[in-house]
Amino acid sequence: MGARVPALLLAGLLAAPLALTAGTAAAQVRSVEVRSPRPFGIFLGDLVEAQVEIRADPDFRLQRATLPQPGPVTYWLDLRAVAVDDVTVAGARRVRLRLTYQSFYAALDARTLEVPGFPLTLASEAATGLTTAAVQVPGWSLGVSPLREVQPQRREDPAEYLRPDGRGGRIDPGPDVAAAAGLGTLAGLAALALAHDRAWGPFRTRRGRPFATALRVLRRQRVGAEPDQAYRAALLALHRGLDQTAGRRVLADDLGDVLARHGAFRGQAEGLARFFEASRLAFFGGRLPAARAAWPLAEAEMLLTRLAAAERSA
Repeated sequence: MGARVPALLLAGLLAAPLALTAGTAAAQVRSVEVRSPRPFGIFLGDLVEAQVEIRADPDFRLQRATLPQPGPVTYWLDLRAVAVDDVTVAGARRVRLRLTYQSFYAALDARTLEVPGFPLTLASEAATGLTTAAVQVPGWSLGVSPLREVQPQRREDPAEYLRPDGRGGRIDPGPDVAAAAGLGTLAGLAALALAHDRAWGPFRTRRGRPFATALRVLRRQRVGAEPDQAYRAALLALHRGLDQTAGRRVLADDLGDVLARHGAFRGQAEGLARFFEASRLAFFGGRLPAARAAWPLAEAEMLLTRLAAAERSA
């Protein structure tokens, strides 16, 4: 008997810290509350909002890994989304969960169903180690309703079970048609102005864009033509563009005077000088291969492209 007293005393001393720890863990979670704006009148397919508010000691944080994952909860209920708001308010930690459920219960009559609860874990990390506290979110009730009555009142005429279609308000299409017509007209005018500026479509041969015309001639001659023939056509197209721009025949010695009167093309003086050198070799020197080597056809097209762009901006 005397040997059993110290053993009981030792067991009591060991149990005392455990009891103290359990009491401390219980004190760490101050309250758990579940709210739902409308826990009744839920039909098949409806979304149901619920809010869980947990208050705990300020040094505790929610372990997000313990949150419920979206997916089936029961055979009739799915969890669609979970939002978390974890802040410190008035000396306490407030964890607020916003849960979105969807009901798939095809009710035959109005009844109350139980939404199951779930466990969570809060944790506090200190120098002495990690302290955790378990939180059990309680289940709550949800009232579901049928989409139709199981056995409607008996009627002699079966057509009386049907309801007439609802009448929607008449929508006047006039303002929308007028707006569409106005916008279409503005778009057409804008496209017409752009075509005129770029010399597209019916404006391709209009006066005042000789370099744009020469560029189109060059590109058209390049298709299916022999290299020498295409090169001569490119030189001639550029000559005609210069002549129309100046209003007279332009020779190499006239280039400075033409550029002085048409300042938009001064930036292409070097390219035009090389063009005249190549033209002299090709037409007057009989050295077409040398001309092509000194000033290739690709450079001719690039020069005409730059002249056409300067022509548009002039």
